[in-house]
Amino acid sequence: MRLDKYLKITRLIKRRTVANEACDGGRILVNGKVARASYAVKEGDTIEIQMGNRPLKVQVLSVSEYATKESAAQMYRVEE
Repeated sequence: MRLDKYLKITRLIKRRTVANEACDGGRILVNGKVARASYAVKEGDTIEIQMGNRPLKVQVLSVSEYATKESAAQMYRVEE
């Protein structure tokens, strides 16, 4: 699944266009490297989102095309 779509489905970023712009701006890192919106997300990847005043770091637990509000939070784990 594309990175921008994963960020939208998991509700880490509300809109896919915003996720796409964040990727283009270099504010999304996957496994420590700047990632494009077309990056294929895999289980075990570490995603860092540098938007706002506090960066968010999550580990991908599962990848699914569809998610409800309840199941979206179970697709990743927040790391400190």
